[in-house]
Amino acid sequence: MSFFETLKAGSDTERQQMFAIPIIQDALRGQASTAQYTAFLGQAYHHVRHTVPLLMACGSRLGPDYEWLREAIAEYIEEEVGHQEWILNDIAACGGDAEAVRRSQPHASTELMVAYAYHQIDRANPVGFFGMVHVLEGTSIALATHAADTLRGALGLPPEAFSYLNSHGSLDIGHVAFFEGLVNRLQRAEDQQAVLHVARMMYKLYGDVFRSLPHGSALFEQAA
Repeated sequence: MSFFETLKAGSDTERQQMFAIPIIQDALRGQASTAQYTAFLGQAYHHVRHTVPLLMACGSRLGPDYEWLREAIAEYIEEEVGHQEWILNDIAACGGDAEAVRRSQPHASTELMVAYAYHQIDRANPVGFFGMVHVLEGTSIALATHAADTLRGALGLPPEAFSYLNSHGSLDIGHVAFFEGLVNRLQRAEDQQAVLHVARMMYKLYGDVFRSLPHGSALFEQAA
């Protein structure tokens, strides 16, 4: 079994627990409200704006034996630059106040998830950060593939309100194939264990972000 397959199998329980969260199930069935979708985008903005800084921090902490991984991180950075602005554009297309979201503070769950990623890079094993990549890319594909079109029809929102999800559906399929090749090159047991550990933790931490979203027709500000 490749390490990528081991990673998926080893974190599957946590993945299933996250996808069982009611608001994710509602989104997959097209039963989420516009307020919930906008709240999701608001918290997505607050963690996606850290994607490039996290990638840069990870690359800076890698030793000389990981030049191949640093080069891959440079490719990731090129792909990820500016994605937080796509999210703000989607919020505006939903009728939300994108600039208010830009100025807002993240929910505590989002702040903790991002802080945990920085902690792993700075104080533990920077290679473990790819556990977060595994969780976020896999989740965005699932939401984009199964929820974006359903929600658009149910909520009556324009296509411009789904640029972040739709782009990540197609984009991250290629990313996952790229990611699979990368993690399968990890030979050291401590690196593999770090990636698996962070993936398990991230399913819980990212799940807490979804659990923080408002219920029913509650406004975004109640989740901020």
